[in-house]
Amino acid sequence: MASLLATGSAGKHKYMDRKIKKKKWTFKRIALYTLALAFVAFVVNQFFFSDRRSTLKVEREKITVSKVSRGVFQDYIPQTGTVEPSKTIYLDAIEGGTIKRVVRQSGAMVKKGDVILELSNLNRELSVLSQEASLNESINRVRQTRLQLSQNDLSQQQSMARIRNELDKISPRYNREKMLFEKKLISQQQFEQTEADYKFHKKNWDIVYRQYRNDSLERIRQLEQLNESESRMMQSLDGVGLILDNLTIKAPLEGQLSTIQLEEGQAIIGGERLGQVDVVGSFKVRVPIDELYLPRISTGLGATTTFNREEYILKITYIYPTITNGRFEVDMDFVGKTPEGIKRGQSLRLRIELGQSSEEVLIPVGGFYKDTGGNWIFVVDETGTRAERRRIRIGRKNSEFYEVLEGIEPGEQVITSSYETFGDNEVLILG
Repeated sequence: MASLLATGSAGKHKYMDRKIKKKKWTFKRIALYTLALAFVAFVVNQFFFSDRRSTLKVEREKITVSKVSRGVFQDYIPQTGTVEPSKTIYLDAIEGGTIKRVVRQSGAMVKKGDVILELSNLNRELSVLSQEASLNESINRVRQTRLQLSQNDLSQQQSMARIRNELDKISPRYNREKMLFEKKLISQQQFEQTEADYKFHKKNWDIVYRQYRNDSLERIRQLEQLNESESRMMQSLDGVGLILDNLTIKAPLEGQLSTIQLEEGQAIIGGERLGQVDVVGSFKVRVPIDELYLPRISTGLGATTTFNREEYILKITYIYPTITNGRFEVDMDFVGKTPEGIKRGQSLRLRIELGQSSEEVLIPVGGFYKDTGGNWIFVVDETGTRAERRRIRIGRKNSEFYEVLEGIEPGEQVITSSYETFGDNEVLILG
């Protein structure tokens, strides 16, 4: 019995002295490590992988989102031109004076040569009469001189005829007496007398002939000068007569007359512009353009305009060389038909082409360009709730689109309104 107790007691102590091992991965410990690992992963993710760019929440209703597209880019500039008659002749008072009679009023239709008004200038008229008298006197003197030269020529010819006649008469006599003298049929004294007369008349003829020849050359030169002088004086006389014609203002061509207010008795200064005559039914458009575009503007460039809901085509026909206040002007003519009902002084909106059309990636024009200079833009993601800044490169511009050279593709959406309130934020949250 005692042995059994002893044995039981020993076994009891054996079981009581055995060390119980504790569990290493308890639920509490696992949860603690899991939380620590998650915290480390969060920190690492925030430090290395999270988007730390500055963001700004923007109300979608306050921005403009546009779609990038591919289409035809027309390089043109919008300008406003003024309708003018295709041909205008200005009326200037060449001579000053007082209006004697107004024949046709402003707005009247005139034909070429129609009298518009008449001026009177007594001092000018007296001056013209004096000049005409002086020129007529000079012309008469020239004609008198020419007559005297002709008379001198006739007188010399008569003298030559007499001398030649004497020579012709004595020449046979000299030849006969020479033969008789050689045959000793007449005396030496008689022959010498005849020979002396013959030589005298022959020498006299030579002298007179040379003088006439020289005088004839000089006379021809003088007559040419006299004729030229008379011609100039006749032209001057005609010009003096036209001075009085300038006191009558006539229509230079057929068209519509436009003048300043003209009344009888009104004083007009020489050189004063009185009005103009415009060709009716034919128009051109005068367009001022910024000097920035001068290197790209040339004659022949086309343009379009809309009048009464119909489109018309024009082309540049003349470029004015002067630049005023940073702008130069061009004249444009209608190609084909001219708009019906168009009037002088009317304004037309034009689109002047600067180059050939081409297919490009396009962004609608907007206020973003002022804030970015076209170097970057906010691109909206596919969800439509977020927009990120992206670098782009923009080329040409017209009134509707920017040409995109690189950075975005057709189909993407971008914010084209002003970025003034976005600051330096790189990401926008669209709410």
